[in-house]
Amino acid sequence: MLTELQKAQQKYGGANKLIDSWLEERRDLLVRYCKLAGLPPFEADKSQLPSHEEVIQFCQVLVDYLSAGHFEVFDNIVSQCKVNGGESLELAKTLWPKINETTDIALKFDATYAELDENADWGDFDKDLSDLGQALEDRFDFEDQLIHTLFTKHSEVA
Repeated sequence: MLTELQKAQQKYGGANKLIDSWLEERRDLLVRYCKLAGLPPFEADKSQLPSHEEVIQFCQVLVDYLSAGHFEVFDNIVSQCKVNGGESLELAKTLWPKINETTDIALKFDATYAELDENADWGDFDKDLSDLGQALEDRFDFEDQLIHTLFTKHSEVA
């Protein structure tokens, strides 16, 4: 996921300040996810769960990222697609329900773990974190399709 982010930043970086900022937020989210999951380049003791504070901070960044996408970036992209091309708007309409599905998974993770007492049963944490990782990977692919459309078809607007 980090490699795909780097490609997106290299390809679209500088074209739109809002997109640049959003991709930086994605980087922060991904780094925190990799740390929680103990994925390279971050090594973790697989026999122990992350700290309660790390999970809370991750959930805050996750919700901030989702909010930025839904209330800033997607609105901007869709409005530019409405003005500049029906084909682009159709793509946005097709991807929107898929993005919403990933939002639901992410918000469920947040609702489950952001307020969970550190002494509570975290029995499904690894599975839930893995499911979230897959949802984020799918979401980033959908978002990148929208960014690509904005960049290639509406770059004079961006």
